[in-house]
Amino acid sequence: MARAIEHRAQAHSIQETRDWETRDWRKGMSDHVASALVVYTGLQIFVTVSAMKKGLDNIAPYLALVLLVAAVIPGCRKFERRWTRLSDDAAHDPELASAYRKDLALLWGVAIGLPFALTFLFRLLFTV
Repeated sequence: MARAIEHRAQAHSIQETRDWETRDWRKGMSDHVASALVVYTGLQIFVTVSAMKKGLDNIAPYLALVLLVAAVIPGCRKFERRWTRLSDDAAHDPELASAYRKDLALLWGVAIGLPFALTFLFRLLFTV
């Protein structure tokens, strides 16, 4: 039984290594940027706008939402451009795996953290 579990773990590790080696960094980053924008926008809607509504009863929270989302799009595009400019050979280079993971962590950290940071900032502004 223990040998079967060990064999399965090794097979999974080998398959994971192959996945990173055959992955197209360009497509993967584009997919993650698109998903991160959806998550960021959703969090802006439910977190930041609801916090701003408490201080304002007009259309200002919705205009702020449009501005906050529009302000993030160029940053995401610049972030994505780093990976979409790779050559075909570089797009499958396994040595870029650590840089890819680092950029994914940064992308998702900003996508999830920025709405909460902005909510904190807006609460400070509207409670003072």
